Amino acid sequence: MHDTLPLLQSRGFPPLRRRRLETLQANIGLTCNQQCTHCHVNASPRRKEQMNRETAELVLRYLRVAAIPTLDLTGGAPELNPHFRFLVQEATAAGSHVIDRCNLTILEEPGQEELADFLAKHNVEIVASLPCYLEENVDRQRGRGVFQKSVRGLQRLNRLGYGQGDAERRLNLVYNPQGPTLPPPQEELEANYKNALKERYGIEFDRLLTLCNMPIRRFGSALVSRGEFDPYLRLLRAAHRDENLPLVMCRTLLSVDWQGYVYDCDFNQMLGLGLYPRGNARRMRLADLLNADLQGWPIRVADHCYGCTAGQGSSCSGALGP
Repeated sequence: MHDTLPLLQSRGFPPLRRRRLETLQANIGLTCNQQCTHCHVNASPRRKEQMNRETAELVLRYLRVAAIPTLDLTGGAPELNPHFRFLVQEATAAGSHVIDRCNLTILEEPGQEELADFLAKHNVEIVASLPCYLEENVDRQRGRGVFQKSVRGLQRLNRLGYGQGDAERRLNLVYNPQGPTLPPPQEELEANYKNALKERYGIEFDRLLTLCNMPIRRFGSALVSRGEFDPYLRLLRAAHRDENLPLVMCRTLLSVDWQGYVYDCDFNQMLGLGLYPRGNARRMRLADLLNADLQGWPIRVADHCYGCTAGQGSSCSGALGP
């Protein structure tokens, strides 16, 4: 479906350059136990792409060589990669902070019964998808029964000490709109989430991260089918705020895909927009960067970048401003 999307151009988006690397975000596979309507990765149970052991070892080597403090593991469902636990164990043993982008329902999948305990043992920060605190809305976007599975997963993580204000066991939730609209103010929505989940299910968490839906892959295809693609891009461009530019994630983050190719961000990865090669036309891999200083490198931008600067802004760590 995504191959039918209009070509995203760069129509006036301000130029950006890289700063010191703080996060290596590794998409370690496109296999997922869910198939969400808003997924910009186009992940599903049918996808088989997975990072192999050699590339996983390269990820760990680059973390050490580049002295990057945080490893951010994403997918698909990253936990379905056979080398997920190896990456977590080795990275945490070396002193890196590890983030797991978890869909919560994975905690109930066959073979993952001990996953929550494993994450707690290694003090992995969990960033968990929960696009609403209402069951009907979540199941409409993510599939029937997903909300109740997510509730059980959050309750289990709470019992393990997550979401209790402990910096070693952080539990953040992720909200994204149901359709082609901007997220509401993050602080106000976070308060609503905390009240609803605490009162109804006894669930606690640390922060709510509000993300803007990107007009790429599955969500982008849905926009095209409804005639909403161009109007949504116009909405994002009209809501652009220059004050969000210093905080966009691509300035301090490097994205690597399951094959070891590198990008400025996860969204560029999904569009095949490789890291700017500084005059070198060939596609760059993580191995090419072992001796490179990326500070000052230009960042590849296009229309979808307005999704990160619209309104309060949006990144992997939530809203960028008020």
